[in-house]
Amino acid sequence: MSVRELVVLGTASQVPTRHRNHNGYLLRWDGEGLLFDPGEGTQRQMLRAGVAAHDLHRICVTHFHGDHSLGLAGVIQRINLDRVPHEVTAHYPRSGQRFFDRLRYATAYRETVALTESPVDTDGVLAATASYTLEARRLSHPVESFGYRLVEPDGRRILPERLAAHGIKGPDVGRIQREGALGAVRLDDVSEVRRGQRFAFVMDTRLCEGVDALAEGCDLLVIESTFLDEDRRLASDHGHLTAGQAARVARDAGVRHLVLTHFSQRYSDPDEFERQARAAGFEGELTVAHDLMRVPVPKRS
Repeated sequence: MSVRELVVLGTASQVPTRHRNHNGYLLRWDGEGLLFDPGEGTQRQMLRAGVAAHDLHRICVTHFHGDHSLGLAGVIQRINLDRVPHEVTAHYPRSGQRFFDRLRYATAYRETVALTESPVDTDGVLAATASYTLEARRLSHPVESFGYRLVEPDGRRILPERLAAHGIKGPDVGRIQREGALGAVRLDDVSEVRRGQRFAFVMDTRLCEGVDALAEGCDLLVIESTFLDEDRRLASDHGHLTAGQAARVARDAGVRHLVLTHFSQRYSDPDEFERQARAAGFEGELTVAHDLMRVPVPKRS
């Protein structure tokens, strides 16, 4: 049975707190695991969340600020220590290659795993598998930053009433699905498009075209909301979003489930992020993330 869920490993911005670790997010997508922005302490958070190095197939880094990347050294070494049997691919801004190299070889260890480096330098498709297409979009931050978007290919949903109208039943149902037609009856005649699920990961950024493109039509959007709306000037100066801005992006993009994260330590009441997101008009499912929570990708509508 396929599993599609987000495992939240850390939710703090800039510095960890007593209750929030640095960033870290694992997306389980069927049989693959995509680790986003492993900040300091990610390896320990993985242990606490029941996530193993063997669960990782891709590592996606948005940018090279420490709270989004200092955990790379430990995660990469753990992948090698545990002798993960499959290829692991790392995506990160090409402009930060020197930082990736330093983190990958921060200390001495024995390399046992094929870690493929696949740096990002422009908008577009990074990988295409049978289960998803992984895309990147440039964001707006003081250092080069990219957000990531995962899109499942569209499929077909069989409509029983149309099958019955054409007298199709039994083994012929499977045959028309495999072959695309049965006599004069086409698959399109007895089915409709089932839109693939969509996930996006948007970290440190001001409002920009990339944010809107990543969020468009997402079933699950994970997005930073470092500041509350009263500090919007501070957010813009430092290349961040407020809770209200993130919620308006999600509202206008038709997002089904919004996950707010990456919170400044200056705020003591996490409920205020939800209040401001609702005040901004987002009416879908809303989660203010906390460490070690699991968020399922919404079921197909």
